[in-house]
Order: sequence, then structure tokens, then C-alpha cells
Amino acid sequence: MDENSALIESILREQEDESDKKTKKSDDTHGWQTVSYQKRNRKPSKASSLDKSSDLQSRRPNGYDSSADVFRSIEQHSEERRRRALDAQRAYDAASGEVAAARSKRHSDDEYDSDAEVPAGTVENGLGEVKKVKPKKPKKPKVTVSEAASKLNTVDLSAFLADITVSYESQQDIQLMRFADYYGRAFSSVNSAQFPWLRIFKESPVGKIVDIPLSHISEDVYKTSVDWISQRSSEALGSFVLWSLDSILADLANHLGTAKGSKKVVQQASSKSQVAIFVVLAMALRRKPDVLIGLLPTMKESSKYHGQEKLPVIVWVIAQASQGDLIVGLHLWVSLLLPLLSGKSGCNPQSRDMILQLVERILSFPKARPILLNGAVRKGERVVPPLALEALMGITFPLPSARVKATDRFQAIYPTLKEVALAGVPGSKAMKQLAQQIWSFAFKAAGEGAGVWQSLVS
Repeated sequence: MDENSALIESILREQEDESDKKTKKSDDTHGWQTVSYQKRNRKPSKASSLDKSSDLQSRRPNGYDSSADVFRSIEQHSEERRRRALDAQRAYDAASGEVAAARSKRHSDDEYDSDAEVPAGTVENGLGEVKKVKPKKPKKPKVTVSEAASKLNTVDLSAFLADITVSYESQQDIQLMRFADYYGRAFSSVNSAQFPWLRIFKESPVGKIVDIPLSHISEDVYKTSVDWISQRSSEALGSFVLWSLDSILADLANHLGTAKGSKKVVQQASSKSQVAIFVVLAMALRRKPDVLIGLLPTMKESSKYHGQEKLPVIVWVIAQASQGDLIVGLHLWVSLLLPLLSGKSGCNPQSRDMILQLVERILSFPKARPILLNGAVRKGERVVPPLALEALMGITFPLPSARVKATDRFQAIYPTLKEVALAGVPGSKAMKQLAQQIWSFAFKAAGEGAGVWQSLVS
């Protein structure tokens, strides 16, 4: 009771003090008082709303939130699912922890290395960016045809030829392609700058280009190669020669296309050195020149082998065959080149000079005249047929207004070619047929000029 009485007295005392303060304040203002009203629509501050919320919460019994029971079971289920998922994740991490640790270490090492130093061959610009500088490719040493040819040896070549002969016993076409591959590898380091064959063919006399590039091959290597070639069939060699010639003409088209600014032509033998193609083709033509006689119909009919720009290659091919057989060489000259001189389209001076150089070379060989006269008829066919003699007469004895600088050179070779055209056993059936053909155009020639007629009867 004493405690309650004391509490009541303290409350009454506080009320009296508060009443005295109000009375004193009223006396100070002399009965006047300033009254202010707050706007009704003023939004309550967040702080006050939070205070009210906390007051309401505090007024609930024991401060207990009744809404907690509503979601408690849901939260328990969610917590249980999270716990199970976490346990499963920990089990998976434990199984792959070693791999992950290794990856992390490797990644951190890479980052450390990239931050620690800038690799060689990079340049850092002003913005802090690192630019890679492409390293310059080392220049390949220049290898000449002579240097590459000097590395060829007979022992290695003989072993290679023996191996492919056994491995492809019944496939001679494959043997010849492997033979070309061997020389292709030997000359693979020789680039086009070291073997500008097209420029050499155009600027050099026939007597010089005939030995390109065989002049760099040693005698032993050459003999080993041609002896092996001689054992291949004419059919296989014919296909091989035509393939080689097509490869050279494809390279020619590539050069001409580049010079004119057109698209490059895909080479048929891009994997092989052009030096090697010239080497193996020259060897085949010198050892088996008769192969070209079998290819004459193809070379006459196909436009692939026609044209002034291809003349240096055709002259080189015939020159190689002439090295092996003069009669075959003259036959090819008469069949492929003489028509160019007597054709309606004519022939430019440079081409005419090259064609004349070739036949002059054939006729200048030691004992060329007796060899050609003895072989004037080859397998029943004349090397210089009557129609070729007629064309030759027209070139050698033109009208005075049609004479050119090369006319004197034609007149110099005409007597030997006429002898070959008229050679034969007197009184034979072949000679009688020849006489009839000769007289048929002899009367025609008599009306064109005394020079032509005189050339026949002399």
C-alpha cells in the first residue's frame, strides 16, 4: 500500500506542475494564442507510418505476429528442398573437385603469365592495348637448276626405278607418273624466277633452247633414265608425252593470263616442278621420238596446240625429237610448222625466223643429207609429201612483190628438201604415183613463173 500511495502522490504532483506551467504561459501571452492548422491532404511521412506500424505491432499481445504461422510450413518445406539441393551440389563438387581445381589453377596461371610479361612479337600502343606483330617468314634460299640437278645420283635413281617397276609391273602409265614425281621432288626447290623458260624460249636461238634444261643433267643420270624409258610401251609413252605437253601449255597460259591481267589458269601439274616436266619430256622424246608421230592427228586437230604464242613450245618439242631421229624431226616440221608459213593468215617475222632456225638445224646435222634421203619414205609414208613440196615451192619462189628477207633462206634449204621429196627407187610403183602428183601441179606452177618451173626440172 505504501508503494501505491507514493506512486499516486507523484502522479498528482506532476499534474499540478503541468497546470502551473500552462497558467504561467497564458499570463505571458495576455490571453492571445497563435493557432495553426495542418493541411488535411498532407501525406504522412514514411517515418511516422513506420512508427505507427511499430506501435501497432507493439500493442499486440507479447509482440507476436499472427501472420507468421500461415507461411511457416511453406518456409519449412522450401528450406528442406534447399538443403537437399545443397547436399547434392556438394556431392557433385566433391566428385569433380579435382578437375575443377586443376582448371582453376591453369586459368590462374594463364592470367598470371599474361599479366607478368608481354609475349615476344607484340607491341603495346598508347591505349594499353597489345597488338600482335606477325613474324616475318624466313626467306627460302634460292636454288638454281644446276644446284638441284647436282644432287641427283645414279644409285638412288636406279633403286627408285627398280622399285616402281616391280610395284606397278602391269601399270606403265603409273610408273611414268612416279618417274616424273621423282624429278619433281628433285627440282621442287627451284622457283619460276630461277627457271624463266618462257622468256628464254622467246629471246634465245633454237640452238640454245634445245638443251634446256637437260644440259644440267649428268650423263650417268641421263643414261639411266632413258634406258628405263626405252623399256616402256609406245602407248604408255604417248599418254605421258601428251600429259607433259599439256602441263607445259597450261603453265604457258598461266604466264600469258597473268601478263594480260586476266584470271590465272589452274595448272594441270601444279604439284610438280616445271623444270621436272621439261626434263622428263625431253628424255622421253629423245629416246622414243616416234611417239610424236602417233600424236600428230591429235596435235593437228586440237586448237590447244595451235597459235603463235605456243610456237616456242612446239619448236622445242620437235627439236627434242630431232635429237633422237632426224627423219622424225623433219616429218614433224613438215606436218606442223610448214603449214604455218604457207597459210593464208601468214606468219610474223619472229615466228618465221624460229621455224627456219629449226629446219636449218636439222639439215645442218652431220650426214643429215644421206640420212634423210635413205629415210625419205617412212613406213610407206613420205617425209616430204608432194603437197608439202608444192607449198614449199610457193614460199621459196614467190612473186617479186611478195619477197621477204627470209626468202633467201628458203631458197638455201629448198634443194635438200626437194631431193627428199623426190627420193625413191626409179621405176617403182611409189615413184610412178609421185610423178603423177608432181606433174599435176607442175603445169600450174609453170604459169606462175619461170622460177617455179625451173626449180622442178633442175
